[in-house]
Amino acid sequence: MKFSFNKHMERYNPWWINETDVIYRTWQTSKLKWIPDIINKIKLKPFSLHFLSGPRQVGKTTAIKILIHQLLEKKDPKSIFYYSCDELTDHRELGEVLDSYLSVRKSWDIKKSIIFLDEITFVSDWWRAVKSRIDSGTLKSDVLVLTGSATIDLLKHKELFPGRRGFGLDHVLYPLDFSSYVSLLGGLNIKSGGISTLEKNSSANKIYSESLKELFNQYMITGGFPRSILDFHKYKKVSLETTKTYLDWLRGDWSKAGKSDKYMKEILSYLIRAVGTPISWHGISTETSVNSPNTVRSYLETLEGIHSLLILNLITPTGKVEHKKNKKVHFTDPFIFRVMEHYLNVDVSLDWLFEASVAAHLARAHPVFYWRGSGGRQLEVDVVCKYKDLQIGFEVSRGVKRWKAPWHIKKGYLLDRDSLPLYLSALKTV
Repeated sequence: MKFSFNKHMERYNPWWINETDVIYRTWQTSKLKWIPDIINKIKLKPFSLHFLSGPRQVGKTTAIKILIHQLLEKKDPKSIFYYSCDELTDHRELGEVLDSYLSVRKSWDIKKSIIFLDEITFVSDWWRAVKSRIDSGTLKSDVLVLTGSATIDLLKHKELFPGRRGFGLDHVLYPLDFSSYVSLLGGLNIKSGGISTLEKNSSANKIYSESLKELFNQYMITGGFPRSILDFHKYKKVSLETTKTYLDWLRGDWSKAGKSDKYMKEILSYLIRAVGTPISWHGISTETSVNSPNTVRSYLETLEGIHSLLILNLITPTGKVEHKKNKKVHFTDPFIFRVMEHYLNVDVSLDWLFEASVAAHLARAHPVFYWRGSGGRQLEVDVVCKYKDLQIGFEVSRGVKRWKAPWHIKKGYLLDRDSLPLYLSALKTV
């Protein structure tokens, strides 16, 4: 590729010529919009190398454009450089993009910049272009924010930057959690916080019980993704186009990782049948045409790497994590369940969807596991959250059920269809 700096200047950085970015303008004029909390966590002190990951279409690019708009109020517009890397092929082209900007900013007498490289994992060996310019001192006064949808691809290379991150940190932009969803869609003045205030805040939110149930039913359809939420806000349903589009993004991501669509469909079908019960990689391999347990693991780790799947290990009463025991596997957002229903032409169990929502919310802030004793189902904890040195248990049930937390669970919660919205509304995960 022959990089034409002037051509791309106006396209990716319209604020240089006093124009408003299209993505920001679309967000600004939307009837339903929110500012992701993540932009307040990206500290812009040089030198910094930040990694921002998250699922496809969760709003990473929009978050960046909101942050850029805020920066334009106090910084020289030409000191802010944005580039979408999905058109680049390899590190040489990325290096040319960076060098072109660094060269022209010198003529503008700009000494330091904030550089946003969006979807950098599209670029083969992207880290080579970034690392070499950090090592040469070219970027010593700058802040770099690198984004990618494939967390495995993005973060596995951070080990190549020892001592080269400066003030930079790792950030993840998740779909909206239920408490944020309630604030946005319901406008309710709910109480939410960490797990230590869960009981207190859920009790305070009881005054909104009926509204929370209605909003929770909607959340189980839309999840926390902007596009599905906007669909439901406009049409009272999520359009088939949105569902198909998101499926195409997922299939594109696992295809890019070298995964067969045929094998992926077989493995996902097995997960749907298992409905959240503990499974083994060997068990999946014997029930599908994927002959190797290691291959099964690689497929599920790919889904985990693109923020679609959450894998829970068994934890013992003493706190030992049993990595070789069967796993519980959950999708990370209700909308992903809906996408998989469409892909596999099946109906997903609400029991599994409820349990997965609890696990996924807790996993954003704490390590999560499950526990099952030798007595079978009656000796089980669906989700075990490790908080400080304590194990806190959550058992999820759609119907009437008696459950007593085992001795090693210091605090236990039995969540049914009535109490689940209350507790999730009280849990702020970001």
